[in-house]
Order: sequence, then C-alpha cells, then structure tokens
Amino acid sequence: MRRVGFLRAPALAAFWSPIVALALAACAVGPDYKPAAAPVPTKFKELKGWKLATPSDALNRGDWWSLYRDAKLDSLLRQVEVSNQTVAIQAAAYEQARAVIREAQAALFPTLTANYNYTRTRTGPNAGTGGGASGLSGLSGVGGTNNGHGIYTTSFVPQVAASWDVDIWGKVRRQIEANTSAGQASKADLDNVKLSQQALLATAYFNLRAADSLRALLSRTIVEYKKTYDVVNNQYKAGYGPSGSAGVTQGDAAAALAQVLTAQGQYLSAGVARAQYEHAIAMLVGRPPAELSIGPIELTRGIPKIPVTVPSTLLERRPDIAEAERTMQQQNALIGVAEAAFYPDISLSGMLEWAGKNPLPFSVANEVWSLGAAASEPIFNGGLLSAELDAARAGYWQSVASYRQTVLTAFQGVEDELAAIRLYGQQLAVDEKAAKEERIAVDVYERQLAAGTIAYTTVATAQLTLLGDEEAALTARQNLFLASVLLIEDLGGTWDTTLLPTQKELEQSFSLLPKLPTQ
Repeated sequence: MRRVGFLRAPALAAFWSPIVALALAACAVGPDYKPAAAPVPTKFKELKGWKLATPSDALNRGDWWSLYRDAKLDSLLRQVEVSNQTVAIQAAAYEQARAVIREAQAALFPTLTANYNYTRTRTGPNAGTGGGASGLSGLSGVGGTNNGHGIYTTSFVPQVAASWDVDIWGKVRRQIEANTSAGQASKADLDNVKLSQQALLATAYFNLRAADSLRALLSRTIVEYKKTYDVVNNQYKAGYGPSGSAGVTQGDAAAALAQVLTAQGQYLSAGVARAQYEHAIAMLVGRPPAELSIGPIELTRGIPKIPVTVPSTLLERRPDIAEAERTMQQQNALIGVAEAAFYPDISLSGMLEWAGKNPLPFSVANEVWSLGAAASEPIFNGGLLSAELDAARAGYWQSVASYRQTVLTAFQGVEDELAAIRLYGQQLAVDEKAAKEERIAVDVYERQLAAGTIAYTTVATAQLTLLGDEEAALTARQNLFLASVLLIEDLGGTWDTTLLPTQKELEQSFSLLPKLPTQ
C-alpha cells in the first residue's frame, strides 16, 4: 500500500502537468472589446444666453441638491437612498448581478465530491423455523427465528472524486467578462435609479412649494375680493352708484360675491394638489403618508446657478450612458462565449477510493484510483451554434444602437432644459412686469369704485386679469425650478464614472487564479 501511495504523486503530476500548461497558454476566442463611437457635439446649441456659474461654483462640493440651499429638501433627499423601495429593488438586483459573477467564476475551479459508504453483510444458511430456503441473505426467514450461524462482514469505502472542465478556449473567462460588465451596468442602473428618484422627489417638493405659493396668493386675493364685495354690497344697499348710471344693482353685488366664492374654490383645489404632492414625497422616502407632514413655505424667488459641463464630459456624468456602455462590453464578451462553443470541450476526472474493515481511509486494506480525460466537439446540430453566434453578434449591435440612442437622448434632454430655463426666465420677467402694471390699475380702480366714480365690472375685470398675471408668473417660476431639476438630472447630478466598481474589484474573489492572455 505504501508503494502505491508513493507512486501516486508522480503519476498525478505526469498526467495533469501538460493539460494545466495547455490551459495557461490558451487564448480567449472572440473579439476584444473596444467602445463604439458615440455622436458627441462640439457645443450645446442652447448654451447661448445661459449664464455659466463662476468657476468656484462649478466645483462639486457634495450632493447636487445643496445648490438650492433648502434644509428641508436636503433632509428629504438624503432619505431616498436609505428607504426608497424602488432604489431597494435595484440594489438587490445589483447584489444579484455580483452573485452571478461568482457563479461564473466557480466554473474555473475543479469540482470535488466526497462519498463514504458503510456496509454490514451477513453470509450463511437460513435456520429459521419457518422453513425458509437457505442462501446468501442478510435477512431472517419470514415467519421464523434465525437460529443459524453466519459470517458477518463490515466494509468501509471512503471515496474522493474530482472533475474539471478546462477552459482552454476562454469560454468561461468570456462569460466572467460578460457578467462583470453586467455587474457594472447594474451598478450604473442603481445610481441612475437613485438620481431619478431624487429628481422625482425634488420635482414633487417644488410643486408642493408652488402650491403653497398659490394658496398664499389666493388667500390674499380672497381678502381683497371680500373688501371689494363689501364696498359693492354697501353701495347696493344704499342705492347709489356712478353718476349717469342706473346705480349699483343686485347683480353687481351677486357678481362680487361669486368672485369671492370662486377664489375660495381655487384655494381648496390648490390644497388638494398640495396634499397629493406631500403624499408623493412620503412614498418616495419610503414612509406612509400619515407619517410625513411638511409645513407650508412659499417658493423662493430664483433658481441657483447650475454648472453646465462641456458636451464630451456629459458622457462621463450620466449613469444611464455608463450603463449602456457597459452593456456593450457584456454583449461583446458573449460573442466570445458563442464562438468558444465551436471548439472541443476538454474535461478531466479523477477518483481515489479506499476499501477495508477500518473506518479511517489510510488504514484500509485496498486502494483504487483512476484518472481520465475526455474531449467532445459538436459535429452536427442543425446550425444551432451558428444561429447562437449570429444572435450574439446581433445582440451586440443592438447594444451599440442603444448606447448611441442613450447619448442622443441625453444631449436632447440638456438642450431642452437649457432652452426651457432661458425661455421661462424671459416669460417670468414679462409676467411679473404685467402683474406689476395690472396691480397699479387695480389699485386705481378700487379707489374709484369706493368713490363711486366707476362701475364694478371695470374693477372685477382688472382684478381677474391681475390674478391671471400673478398665477402666470408663479407658474413660470415653478417651471423654472422644475427645469433646473431636470437639467441637473440630465447632467448626471454629481455622478461620474469613477463611482462604478472596476472589473478587478468585482472579480476580486478569484484574484488568486492565473489570467489567460487574450487573442
């Protein structure tokens, strides 16, 4: 037995060495990845008229929402990454992608299995009273008692078996490359979901503040309308009006009261919208609406200066672009997986077994070992492999088109919001000037109405025009804030590609294995 054990190591070495050397010298079939070119303009079309932030403001000093200098917004947005359930779903998907990488890495290692068999055997005549036939049996005769004598033997058979599919053509490594790129894409997806959910919350927050501003405006308007109604109603009861007219009628008083009630209805309607925005914010921070209450504060006057990157930098600032680019590498590596299927699969197997009366492996009586190698290659499968390779190539070109479309969409989004900010800013200036002038007119008409020199309809028309101008200015200011949030989202917030884990980091669980050279 010692002799067999003594010869085992050289025999194993002689068998495995050439195959391991072949594996280490092997190449990975399939194309090596080179990023496809993307359409990148030299400048933004809408950047004219957009005032760039000063260089100090353009520095990244933390979370993108800090530009708004709103403590409540800051507090809410920080909760998105912690408790938003959409983010939690994508975080779990990223962990799943990392696990899939480890699944692919496992194929590089041999598979070891251990078995341990214990057998107790009796050999001898059957002496049961039931008259059962004699023979070799481990059971007593049916219906009788075994009074015979037999020979009892015990055997222990420990066994260790190994198998290894040698990755000669780099199929497994290409699969690891594909899964690693998919893991990076999943991480970019996670960051994109965070940014998207944060932008949704900021949008809901500024809509809520706009609703607060609208309710404050309507509240002031209701007070003013009530004063006008009091004047008109008192004049009606007194029975006088502007000279040369039929006086203030009951219709005038009713119209003035209706105007008050209409404004009150608008105030209540704005309250419904505000409640819904507050509920949306609660959902985005992962809390029931009953657990979140946000006090009313009017929308601030202006948006912050937002640093706009140069066009080429945008490719590194958007997580969705990074996700699309990583998907390209994944699809490129899958071409190598499909090409490797045309080459033979080489597998190694080995088994070492002991058999004897003692339970410990190295003190048993007999030893059996075997080593083997096998190779298989498809000869005919109806064009299956060719179809799979064509599908892999088509998947790659699909990912290229998707990447380019994502880039184009990103530039469109930036141009849209730059144009929106420029034009909404101009609209806000016009609407505020119109409201200012209409306020002067309303003040004059209200004094003339109190003096009884003009009809109520003139005042009512001016008041409605003023409210419309003030609401238009508020809407323009609200749209400016929403456009600024969308612009920050289109610019990728404070995100950049350095936030992605590297392939080495994702593959660190198999860093001790030798790397095969690529073609």
